[in-house]
Amino acid sequence: MVGGCVRDILLGKKPKDFDVTTDATPEQVKELFRNCRLIGRRFRLAHVVFGREIIEVATFRGHHPSQDEDSKGQNLSKQSDHGQLLRDNVFGSIEEDAERRDFTVNAMYYNIADYSIHDFANGMQAVKNRQITMIGDPATRYREDPVRMLRAVRFSVKLGMKISPETAKPIHELAPLMANIPPARLFEEVLKLLLSGQGLETYKLLNEFGLFEQLFPQLAPLLKSQNSRELAFIEQVLMNTDNRINSDMKVTPAFIFAALLWYPLEERCQQHMVEGGLNHFDAFNLALSDVLHRQIQRIMIPKRFTITVREIWQLQQRLPKRYGRRAFQMLEHPKFRAAYDFLLIRGQIEGGELLTLAQWWTDFQNVNPEQRQGMLKTLRDKEGGPPKRRSRYRGKKKAAQ
Repeated sequence: MVGGCVRDILLGKKPKDFDVTTDATPEQVKELFRNCRLIGRRFRLAHVVFGREIIEVATFRGHHPSQDEDSKGQNLSKQSDHGQLLRDNVFGSIEEDAERRDFTVNAMYYNIADYSIHDFANGMQAVKNRQITMIGDPATRYREDPVRMLRAVRFSVKLGMKISPETAKPIHELAPLMANIPPARLFEEVLKLLLSGQGLETYKLLNEFGLFEQLFPQLAPLLKSQNSRELAFIEQVLMNTDNRINSDMKVTPAFIFAALLWYPLEERCQQHMVEGGLNHFDAFNLALSDVLHRQIQRIMIPKRFTITVREIWQLQQRLPKRYGRRAFQMLEHPKFRAAYDFLLIRGQIEGGELLTLAQWWTDFQNVNPEQRQGMLKTLRDKEGGPPKRRSRYRGKKKAAQ
């Protein structure tokens, strides 16, 4: 066994999963287990299935062939012009494999045959010092795989460890390399970062290293001021999400993305109104598509989540419209609860009419049907009710000839 499971046991934590590594190639593992499938092109792995459990088996990685070696190696290992590893299927010894891993705390091996720990990179010392340290030259390793910068932040927060100075130093300069990572891969990484139960602390560290702006380029410029409503809103959303996760309550990635992109949506909507002369309804719907399209160029949010993001945003426009049957119909909407929670946080941060509206919906849910009718009557009396529809004059029908 290797990596996080060994690290977590030494830290007194319960491992979430167990990774196995071996000198057998993926094809040899597949020959041994009928219930095995090979996955990955960039990193070839074997998944051995036991019922509902999947054991991930990796072959020891070796060093890459030099450029002057025969071209056969290019089928196993390939790098981009930026030094990023596009393919890494060079196999080697356990010692070489340890050198190829990212951080020293993740490079410890537990041998189930003799119950020994093989520590080739001083991982146990890193655990003792509670420090995240890169194996090898940090800048080179980040160029090989820029996601390692995100992993450094995630492990630092998750394990309560400091990133060593030499490991932290190149991150800010190399942060723009995140643009080279496939958007689908970044989606999975962002979920690990922000839906870990420590999202607020993770956000602050991402921001400190200049990584957050690479993930959410539309939002980052709006968070420069420490006293901005945008920053207060994002921090409150992340805090609430952390509390829900730590209380074993359900969360959806759609809510986080709706929150992170809400103020870019408002800003874009205003631009369409001013520059394009559009009314608010048309500007809002155009901005909605613009903002989501731009974001999925960086992080590929699956359609099942973007649909919910759209609904949460659109319901923010409908929640103020409470006359007649609208309020009762709103309560029946499948995404009402998410939209209501979203409105609550907006009201908490912005105050004023938004806070009054959020409180109205809170009260409306907590009273009986008769009291709800009373609330609607009070609303009509106070605000004059909805505008009356103008009847269209159709003219007199002509007599039949």
